[in-house]
Amino acid sequence: MRTLAIVQARMGSKRLPGKVLMQISGKPALWHVVNRLGQAKTLKGAVVVTSIKETDDPIARFCREHSIPCFRGSEENVLERYFRAAQVFDADPVVRITADCPAIDPAIVDEVVSGYAKGGYDVFGLSGEFPDGLDCTVFSFKALKKAHESAKLRSEREHVVPYMEKEGSGLAVGRLERFKGLGHHRWTLDEERDLIFLREVFGRLYVPGKVFHAADVLALLEREPELLKINGGIQRNEGYVRSLLEERKASGD
Repeated sequence: MRTLAIVQARMGSKRLPGKVLMQISGKPALWHVVNRLGQAKTLKGAVVVTSIKETDDPIARFCREHSIPCFRGSEENVLERYFRAAQVFDADPVVRITADCPAIDPAIVDEVVSGYAKGGYDVFGLSGEFPDGLDCTVFSFKALKKAHESAKLRSEREHVVPYMEKEGSGLAVGRLERFKGLGHHRWTLDEERDLIFLREVFGRLYVPGKVFHAADVLALLEREPELLKINGGIQRNEGYVRSLLEERKASGD
């Protein structure tokens, strides 16, 4: 078993182009993601997966400059990109992380990986009312292979996990409900307001060589609740919702 985090990254965000390489406390957002994952005790490493498009060359160059393993594949078929990367890097299980989560908590990643291992699941992820930006799902290579071979919908191939979690997949799915009442928190990077929020948080909590955790962010927001107003009210999982709407429109629903 070689537990690897596979971090999907691209430059072509519609709402905030180039977001994964934008600076937060003097480092690109993607650097923070990989650096924080390096503190997770359950991981053997992290691989960045991006597309073969020329516009994503800066991500590949960033990975080379920082000695971060990188795999390049289909832009829209992210599920295939994950499958091919898992094959190349012999990853099993795979921990799915997105590059727009610079505040990812390595301790929570460890909790999710441990829950996956103890429960005998095929798929196990953080669930419930957690802050957007702590997203983490673990799945076996077997589950990834099945999804790659069976998923047909665009939303299932663009967002990796939906096929594995849907009823009828035949996979054992488990969930960790770690937080309650925090679903309105946005610690992710999708819009300019998110960038401003994250820069404020990192400006207060980030110390080179150390990692702050979700509890530290929550304590900060308890002290300075006005920070929540910076990026409040933005729709959660907008990309996935958009994919579902486009599917319904194409089918005539």
